[in-house]
Amino acid sequence: MPRLAEGESLGKKDFTSDQEVRWCPGCGDYVILAAIQGLLPQLGLKRENIVFISGIGCSSRFPYYLDTYGMHSIHGRAPAIATGLATSREDLSVWVITGDGDSLSIGGNHLIHAMRRNVNLKILLFNNEIYGLTKGQYSPTSRVGQVTKSTPLGSVDQPFNPVSLALGADAGFVARTLDNDRKHLTSVLQAAADHRGSALIEIYQNCPIFNDGAFEVLKDRTSAQARIIHLEAGQEVTLGDQVAIWDEVSGIRLVPREQADPARIVVHHPEAADPSTAYALSRLDTPDMTHVPMGIFRNVTRRTYDDAVREQVAAAQTAPVTDADIDALLAGQDPWTVSA
Repeated sequence: MPRLAEGESLGKKDFTSDQEVRWCPGCGDYVILAAIQGLLPQLGLKRENIVFISGIGCSSRFPYYLDTYGMHSIHGRAPAIATGLATSREDLSVWVITGDGDSLSIGGNHLIHAMRRNVNLKILLFNNEIYGLTKGQYSPTSRVGQVTKSTPLGSVDQPFNPVSLALGADAGFVARTLDNDRKHLTSVLQAAADHRGSALIEIYQNCPIFNDGAFEVLKDRTSAQARIIHLEAGQEVTLGDQVAIWDEVSGIRLVPREQADPARIVVHHPEAADPSTAYALSRLDTPDMTHVPMGIFRNVTRRTYDDAVREQVAAAQTAPVTDADIDALLAGQDPWTVSA
């Protein structure tokens, strides 16, 4: 991928467009935008080699505010468009901006297959647990019982856990962070940028108009310390004086350290090829956010879809094609004869 010449550098202003930012006052999208604008100069890439593809929703206005290439595409289809771009243009760093409605409802199929295929995409999923752009309907991540314009008696749907979904789809990089934790947000974004392959980053993001305070218990310093499980590579999984252990019945659970069998204590290994432990950690989530794992759940490198496709194309271009080859292709593998 083309990089900046030696001695050449870009700053945050170079990645800031001349468009007026139009989100509601207090929206978490502002923080995420500032973090991205601050991160991009650190990648050492030319602006013309960076592309942001979005779908539909409040978050999907993102490409307007970055001075890179980009596309505000159609509802739920950003991963499909980005897959084509990443496959055809090896010289591009391709990012997908999406929300919980855009990616997990109409776009659910496109999202899981982009991750399953391990396309070299960085997918930022802004999760505010509500439809913001269409004015407050419940989304695939809204909690059971949540009262919205489309669920006046409370939602009866079981919400998606985006991290669990990504791990189930075998995404190579899966992480979760929070909009107002700028340091953690930036570190996770940098790790995703460094990863080659599909990367899904769920970002808890406040919607001050239609779902204000959804993550407030994680933003208050005192309550956050009692709820957020910080995942650190090579470290025991802990929460205060509790430690995570393996249990044959319930998978992973938290117990007081003095009650823990040292042989059962969970040590986090995001580089593990088998995603089972990372998935079990994602299930520590509780609807009331009593426990919320935060950080990088998985970071595994494997062959990407786009690399494999380019290898096939290169091989086909070097092999001579004859009329007989074309005839055989058109005839197919399963011809049959209809008797008189």
